[in-house]
Amino acid sequence: MQTPNLVPIPELYVSYDSAQKLKAEAGDLVSHDLTQRQICDLELLMNGGFNPLKGFLSEEDYNSVVDNMRLADGTLWPMPITLDVSEEFAEKIEIGQDIALRDQEGVILATMTVTDRWTPDKAREAAKVYGADDSAHPAVNYLHNTAGPVYLGGPVTGIQQPIHYDFRGRRDTPNELRALFRKLGWRRVVAFQTRNPLHRAHQELTFRAAKEAQANLLIHPVVGMTKPGDIDHFTRVRCYEAVLDQYPAATTTMSLLNLAMRMAGPREAVWHGLIRKNHGCTHFIVGRDHAGPGKNSKGEDFYGPYDAQDLFRKHQDEIGIEMVDFKQMVFVQDRAQYEPADEVEDGATVLNISGTELRRRLSEGLEIPDWFSFPAVVEELRKSKPPRSNQGFTVFFTGFSGSGKSTIANALMVKLMEMGGRPVTLLDGDIVRKNLSSELGFSKEHRDLNIRRIGYVASEITKNGGIAICAPIAPYATTRRAVREEIEQFGAFIEVHVATSIEECERRDRKGLYKLAREGKIKEFTGISDPYDVPKNPELRLETENVEVDNCAHQVLLKLESMGLIAA
Repeated sequence: MQTPNLVPIPELYVSYDSAQKLKAEAGDLVSHDLTQRQICDLELLMNGGFNPLKGFLSEEDYNSVVDNMRLADGTLWPMPITLDVSEEFAEKIEIGQDIALRDQEGVILATMTVTDRWTPDKAREAAKVYGADDSAHPAVNYLHNTAGPVYLGGPVTGIQQPIHYDFRGRRDTPNELRALFRKLGWRRVVAFQTRNPLHRAHQELTFRAAKEAQANLLIHPVVGMTKPGDIDHFTRVRCYEAVLDQYPAATTTMSLLNLAMRMAGPREAVWHGLIRKNHGCTHFIVGRDHAGPGKNSKGEDFYGPYDAQDLFRKHQDEIGIEMVDFKQMVFVQDRAQYEPADEVEDGATVLNISGTELRRRLSEGLEIPDWFSFPAVVEELRKSKPPRSNQGFTVFFTGFSGSGKSTIANALMVKLMEMGGRPVTLLDGDIVRKNLSSELGFSKEHRDLNIRRIGYVASEITKNGGIAICAPIAPYATTRRAVREEIEQFGAFIEVHVATSIEECERRDRKGLYKLAREGKIKEFTGISDPYDVPKNPELRLETENVEVDNCAHQVLLKLESMGLIAA
């Protein structure tokens, strides 16, 4: 008899013939273009990864999940899976109406019957689901600054899977994995969740977990969305493939999971457990600070190191999957092997390299010892993260109009060009307005869009190894953060606050803008009738009053040198 973990589970797809018919009919429906995160969610709804969900949560289910980690019928489910849309889109929708859900290329993936429409209390969602309404948490920041203000709920009818052109042979639906386990005769399977490259400590941890559970091993990395600043999934999958031959092929397999992580710590661990159960696993490794997002705005960890294990243990019977809990693995030099940190006796020499230290060694081109990682993994990491002095980067000046941003940016550009080695591009406010944003006005929305365009171009320059120098006013902290996150995927982002006082800027007023703003002829003028969010922790703050331009530009150069971005 087959064990329950190997029996096929329900999917939300219709048959091929029905899908062709539905696709033709769906062409006439109102369409919603899905965001990257919504595509990840929809894929796991349709293929059974989010079983028992039949679609995006209704308002009743949403409230119940937020308050008590359960659907309205009492079923354990810790994460709100919602279709967030703009107010403008929501107004066009009648309750009971069918809408077409399309990917970013316009392909119809599914239809949805809208049964609910509501405006959620996002502060409550943040506090309950993530433990704090603190936008230092990437998911809380997403909730307030990226997600739409209105939620739609309703069942989904799957027409086709999202198309992935990358690593196609490594992607499996829950039923494909269950079929594979049936074929291999695997009854017990322990899943390892990861969003980082695998080093030797992870290998040791997974070996021990499989042995302890007497189970086969599924390495199940997330390739949907992880935390801003994480290593891209292309590099990570190449790292995983480089390590796979270190594992016994008969007892280990790897599959990629297209999940959009929320970094919700304890709740996320329970969610990951339910998802792995749907994929046919019987055991799940929960490590220290599982799916933790790092520090909150007070500089403390969002979650305790073993909070996730505690919550998982409490619910593991209901999840239907056994937890294999692990402490941190450390390298004991005296015995030249990895051991759980809590089993190492006092006085033993323990070696460890933190994530921060690893990034530093990569950025400075320093040695990464063999005891820490595999040479093949280090080689892949070095390909995508060359030493900092060979990477592209962005210098982002922000400050009031007339603070001296453009003048300093120009001087910096000339100094960097004089040094040579990398192409330098200046994205000054006026140049951008003329060439990129000529159709935009000066409303808050348009100014925001202008900064995001600058950020996009700067990220492309950075990605391709060039230097981008940006000098917009950029008054809003949330927009600057979004630009930082976009650029830091590819290289360093140096925020330079040109801290000239508003009085001094007004005194300089070469363009006569402040005078017009005071007279009310320019509406929403930064510093006069519109706020400016002073950067809290810029990489550099420049005082320009009674300081020569050359000296200001030189301070930026010294900062770049101290960060290893230009050779000393």
